[in-house]
Amino acid sequence: MAHYVIMGCGRVGATLAHTLEDSGHTVAIIDQDDRAFRRLRKNFSGRKVTGIGFDRETLKQADIEQAYAFAAVSSGDNSNVLATRVARETFHVEHVVARIYDPGRAEIYQRLGIPTVAAVRWSADQVLRRILPEQSIAGDFREASGRLILSEVSLHDGWIGRSLEDLEKLSGVRVAYLTRFGEGILPNHETSYQQGDTVHVMLDVARRAEIEHVLGTAPAKESE
Repeated sequence: MAHYVIMGCGRVGATLAHTLEDSGHTVAIIDQDDRAFRRLRKNFSGRKVTGIGFDRETLKQADIEQAYAFAAVSSGDNSNVLATRVARETFHVEHVVARIYDPGRAEIYQRLGIPTVAAVRWSADQVLRRILPEQSIAGDFREASGRLILSEVSLHDGWIGRSLEDLEKLSGVRVAYLTRFGEGILPNHETSYQQGDTVHVMLDVARRAEIEHVLGTAPAKESE
């Protein structure tokens, strides 16, 4: 069980709160308009915090210091990014994601190392796949025998700057494509993993636990 903080109690925020609570996690949800909490079901047991989501005291009321992840899903791009940066840089929350409506801004923010989801491709499921620990490998496609799946995978920050060829050799997966700044890229032998990239691989289901361990750990430094 982990603690999650959500900024914005709109349709997506409420869906996230309910899904996380149903998964056994603790949840705090922030909104500057307390009427927004009416979207939450009557038996919601999480914390409801009225305030501005990038205010440090408001975040502390939501127990941000104990948070495993933070999701900013309000209707304002600037507020979402500012709150996400405060969560990461002030409170050192490792897993963060911001909802962004402007694709141009999304690219800029991803260059700053802030994971974003553009509103045009938005769903609560996309957020959950970025912040739930048990969703580190989630299949998008399974071939007929059921042995191989195409999956989005999570990588340790230690992989940043390493080539995708190294990733394939060390983990035994085959990189199918990656998403960078909202666009799909077919990698070549020169392609390296960059912060903010989303990597999609073909993998053997029987080796799932082993692959999760390899990708979730910093690779050994290359010898000079």
